[in-house]
Amino acid sequence: MRIYIESTIPSYVVARPARDLIQAARQQLTRDWWDFQREKHELFTSQVVLDEIAAGERAMAQRRLELVAGIAVLDLTPAAESLAAEVLRSGLLPDDADGDAAHIALASTHGMEILLTWNCRHIANPAIVGRLRRLVETQGHKLPEIYTPEEFLGE
Repeated sequence: MRIYIESTIPSYVVARPARDLIQAARQQLTRDWWDFQREKHELFTSQVVLDEIAAGERAMAQRRLELVAGIAVLDLTPAAESLAAEVLRSGLLPDDADGDAAHIALASTHGMEILLTWNCRHIANPAIVGRLRRLVETQGHKLPEIYTPEEFLGE
């Protein structure tokens, strides 16, 4: 499958172990997905992801960037820019969620089958995904299935 790797995935893979049990479990699930599932699929990311994971503590940023080195980088095309703007204009995401709108638009306009993320606030949010799907379709694209690593660990 063609999978768009959103910023939270490399962040969880290389993160220091969390003290919070739920966060620690999500980190482990993400590492498990990365170790046992990623090679079964065709992975893609974007410059938006690279910019996001390059921020923060230098050593951790370097680890995140090394993790995704070699993954194909999708171009931010005019179609993706237009769709991201439309997602923000729709009010489904807050105005400051331009990076999240870009992830949705890039994955949709480049024909990804899955968008893999832990961003449950703006992307893997069941309260908005149906409306997001309809919006993307009205713009002539198809929203990929949106999963967390926990939901996408099986065969």
